[in-house]
Amino acid sequence: MSIALYRLDDRLIHGQVVVGWGKPLNVGFIVLVDDAVRASAWEQELYRMGVPPEIEVVFASTEEALQRLAEWERDPRVGILVAGDIDTLAALTANSHRVSRVNVGGLHHRPGRSERLRYVYLSDAEAAQLKTLAARGVEVTAQDVPTAAPVPLKDFT
Repeated sequence: MSIALYRLDDRLIHGQVVVGWGKPLNVGFIVLVDDAVRASAWEQELYRMGVPPEIEVVFASTEEALQRLAEWERDPRVGILVAGDIDTLAALTANSHRVSRVNVGGLHHRPGRSERLRYVYLSDAEAAQLKTLAARGVEVTAQDVPTAAPVPLKDFT
C-alpha cells in the first residue's frame, strides 16, 4: 500500500494524526522525519507514547528519509509520513517524483507568520516554498482532518 499521506504538521505526531488520519487509513506505520527528534531518545519516547502498539513508529533524519523513501513506498502496510517544516518536505521532493501530494495539516503562529487558515500560518517565504513544490508537480492542499474538505494551495497562499 505504501505511504498514503505526506503530512506537514509542526506538532508532528499527535491525536489528529494517529486517530483522525491513522484510523480511517488503517495505518501500520508512521514515519516522523525530523533531525532534532531523530537525535533525541527521550523525544522519540514521548512521541511513541501517543501511538498504539500495533502502529510502528519510525524516526528518521531528513537524510535517512531520502535514503529510505523508496523502501517505505514499497511497504505492504499503509503509512503516514509527517514532517514539521516545509524545508524537510521540499528536500524529500527535490530529487524524487515519489511524493506527489502534500497535506498541510497544521502550521501554527510564530513571529513572521500570518494566518492563512485557522490552522495554517505562513510567512511569505514559506508560502513561496509551497508554491515551488506545486510548480514541481506536487499537489499541495490544506486539510486538518479527513472529514474536512481539502483547501487548494491557491486559496491559502
